[in-house]
Amino acid sequence: MSFAGVRNGLQQYNQNAVRTGIDSASPHRLIQMLLEGALDKIAVAKGHMERAEIQPKGAQIGAAISILEGLKASLDKEKGGEIAQNLEDLYIYMERRLFEAHAGNDPTLLDEVSDLLKQIKEGWDAIADHATGQAPAA
Repeated sequence: MSFAGVRNGLQQYNQNAVRTGIDSASPHRLIQMLLEGALDKIAVAKGHMERAEIQPKGAQIGAAISILEGLKASLDKEKGGEIAQNLEDLYIYMERRLFEAHAGNDPTLLDEVSDLLKQIKEGWDAIADHATGQAPAA
């Protein structure tokens, strides 16, 4: 089997694993998955940026921005009130920083957005741990 064949097989496996995870995930878990996906896209974009691979960098940053759009769309401003509005503002800020990172080829901006996403994800993870009665993950 060629390397390309192995890569294709892994991609198919990952796509099926993600689909299965989405089908069985709670709404809370779906948000966690979106946050994980955005973090992954930004990390991959940073690698492309470091290797001066402009097109794939742009594709990864675009995918991260799309995920942020999905996170914004998931906000319930009626029930979430000020917290939901603050999250929307933060998502908009992160989208702008990602555009700036792409245009200026600035990996520090990618790091900034990653750090913000990690903080949000830690909050979501703590909620899940609290709801299930488990100790928070380290």
